[in-house]
Amino acid sequence: MPIRAPASTSAALGAVLAGGRGSRIGGAKALVELDSRPLVGHAVAALREAGLEAVVVAKPGSELPPLACEVVRERPLPIHPIAGILTALDAARGRPIVALACDMPFVPPALLAHLALLEAHVAVPMLDGRLEPGVARFEVSAAAALRRALHREEPLREAIGSLDPAVVDEAELGRFGDPRRILLNVNTSGDLRLAEAGLQPSERALP
Repeated sequence: MPIRAPASTSAALGAVLAGGRGSRIGGAKALVELDSRPLVGHAVAALREAGLEAVVVAKPGSELPPLACEVVRERPLPIHPIAGILTALDAARGRPIVALACDMPFVPPALLAHLALLEAHVAVPMLDGRLEPGVARFEVSAAAALRRALHREEPLREAIGSLDPAVVDEAELGRFGDPRRILLNVNTSGDLRLAEAGLQPSERALP
């Protein structure tokens, strides 16, 4: 699907998805600290710096640090990223959303702003020929298909691929930094060590 960028300012809602179990990193992933800040705090800060209103979407029992933004609680079940996306779309009340996984601390605000401004019902990065749905734009027009995919328990990548998404390819991602660093997910303690090693002092988020 072609990408068209409008000249108008985006009214998108920035949604940090924090409803996962975090089992591979020992639980409560949103609380895991990187450079003295919880992972969820990095995501909220990036969305705000991009000029977006930010909310955090989490399960009723999800542990979160103190946050200076609204927290939207999704239903306890199912545990699936699509459930968080649909909850965020409901909270956006007709606005598009830019969804960002809470475990992606290096997504630059400029990329988030770029996604917010795209005229596409779904827009998602691609790396090495694979969609990377940890950061993506959704409009309410995608909600019905996402609900059907959730009912079928489709993986998020497969569900998005079926929606003819606008793709931000590796060359375009390169305008915003190293694509592999941008799309790093902190899923395990090993990923956290990689993130700690790759964080440059000049790139540290302000408290």
